[in-house]
Amino acid sequence: MQLIDKLEILADAAKYDASCASSGAPKRGSKGKAGLGATNGMGICHSYTPDGRCVSLLKVLLTNFCLYDCQYCINRRSSDVPRARFAPHEVAELTMDFYRRNCVSGLFLSSGIIRSADYTMEQLIEVARLLREEHGFRGYIHLKTIPDADPLLIEQAGRLADRLSVNIELPTEASLLRLAPEKQVRSIRQTMSQIHDHEAEAKAERRGPAFAPAGQSTQMIVGADATDDSSILATAQSLYRVHRLRRVYYSAFSPIPRSPASVPFAAPPLLREHRLYQADFLMRGYGFSAGELLTGPGNLALDVDPKLAWALSHRELFPLDLNRAPAELLARVPGIGLVNAKRLVELRRHKRVRFEDLRRLRVSLDKVRPFVVTADYRPTQAESPSSVLRAQLREAPTQLAIW
Repeated sequence: MQLIDKLEILADAAKYDASCASSGAPKRGSKGKAGLGATNGMGICHSYTPDGRCVSLLKVLLTNFCLYDCQYCINRRSSDVPRARFAPHEVAELTMDFYRRNCVSGLFLSSGIIRSADYTMEQLIEVARLLREEHGFRGYIHLKTIPDADPLLIEQAGRLADRLSVNIELPTEASLLRLAPEKQVRSIRQTMSQIHDHEAEAKAERRGPAFAPAGQSTQMIVGADATDDSSILATAQSLYRVHRLRRVYYSAFSPIPRSPASVPFAAPPLLREHRLYQADFLMRGYGFSAGELLTGPGNLALDVDPKLAWALSHRELFPLDLNRAPAELLARVPGIGLVNAKRLVELRRHKRVRFEDLRRLRVSLDKVRPFVVTADYRPTQAESPSSVLRAQLREAPTQLAIW
């Protein structure tokens, strides 16, 4: 098979993995040491850092042959999709070729399971080794880590890659057992723990070699089973707390040709995925817990964002006096983010906050009006029922139809 044919098959097969965003790792190599590649830039597969910078990655599978028969996966053992496989040197040379053409500045590499977890991990590591040691590549490399692989291989991978990821795939053990019987939550969690332990050891050594400096991530598929958003967010919260993951990515289930009856034939609305990302950001950046965003079983609202939904269900806290409220509460006001909360705290050290100050800060005035009090403003909607406010503030149907 020609290299271009392999690339067409294996780049397309990689599109279902959402966990390929970069956290903007520092460039490898000591000061003054020559090397190729970068950890930021623009190009083929855009992955964004928390501060908005973009890393362009060649996103590809080493192979889409797989021993596993995960029901939600287009590359499952029983699928009749065209198959292909790269040799490690082919992926390394492709990456360098795309880099020299200024198309990418890094690599995201995953793979189906071939022969065994150890063999597959060895092949992924060999690609990274060739890039680092033979091509002098110092750019961004993200390697998918295979659960059940030897811990020594996990350590090797982390010394070569900027980020490692282990996909948990489904948020509950029951769903994983039903739809991916060859995978075990215990093995996945164990691998995450190994990565976290190596990260901690590398930081403690300080001058020792870096281990996955961009951290680790994972992916959960949304809508492949009946698991609701409250369970998904609870699982994400556990992963952040226990394994110190940098990011959890959510991927709306995409129906696959001739899929088995065990998975849905229709995709969930992408807006559900979007709401989960918003809720996840509130947990990571704003101090919300999963239980605050959803107090019981069920899914996040689609007509309003999670922060607004929380505010509407906690009307006893509002309207909030912007001249007196603590900073952590300011950031929870719909329409006011973390940056503007800090700006308001700084501003009120010098003067009393007025409504015009909110306009200058470019907060979302429509959202903020019902929830704040300033030196010269008190909302007329303060006594309005939450149902009335919700009807006024819900997003337009065109905004809801995110596909």
